Amino acid sequence: MNTHIERIRKLVALQHVDDDIHAIEQELRKAPEEVEELARRFAEQEELRNRILDKLQHLREQQKRIEQDIEGESSRIKKSKSKLMQVENDREYQAVVREMDNMERQSRGREEDRMAIQEEITLQESNLRDIDETWGALKAELEVKRENLDARLTEARAKSADLEKLRDDTCGEVPEPVLKRYEFIRRRLNHPVIVPVDNGVCCGCHIAIPPQVFIELQRGKQILSCPNCQRLIYWDQHFTDPVSRPEPKPAQHFFEDEGA
Repeated sequence: MNTHIERIRKLVALQHVDDDIHAIEQELRKAPEEVEELARRFAEQEELRNRILDKLQHLREQQKRIEQDIEGESSRIKKSKSKLMQVENDREYQAVVREMDNMERQSRGREEDRMAIQEEITLQESNLRDIDETWGALKAELEVKRENLDARLTEARAKSADLEKLRDDTCGEVPEPVLKRYEFIRRRLNHPVIVPVDNGVCCGCHIAIPPQVFIELQRGKQILSCPNCQRLIYWDQHFTDPVSRPEPKPAQHFFEDEGA
């Protein structure tokens, strides 16, 4: 096999390992962020829920006071009616009638207030039921994610340690000058480092490479970079079979079938 194509195959195998390492790094970052985002959403719902609960408490206290006022006014009206039967002259009679009219007018106003408060309580109770559904679901989900976070991170760190060992082994299969070039790009560019070219288009930046570069790439006589994103590029048609992904096994020897 062409020496340059053989080196590219080894770089692609290394890229597979770095793909797995990148995925683990994303998991280690993503898992706590997922919990934090869920906790933020839960806190928002809980704050909204608490505001509704506070409002309901205030409304019910108002309702209780108004009902007590209505009850007191009803009792006073009854006393006035009893007093009306005992008056001895027209002047006293008119005074008691005016007093009863005022109390009945106040009682009607209180009753209107009571009904308005009851309508608002009904509305807020409906809002609370809606909030409780979301709040309860978020609470349950947050509890599960918090319980599983440590296990999830521990598993990811264990995988990361295995992959780092596998990477060391895989790097040993890549010629040092080629590896230095790969690592130089890896430190400066976003993942990945080496990508295929499909129908003349770089799969890293999704921009067509110049025709002359594509011709040189097909010749397979050197390891080329994409002129646009600077990633290493290869033409996967050079490989009769897909480059296999290395497995993290003890004392594994890579590319034995290629005479590495």
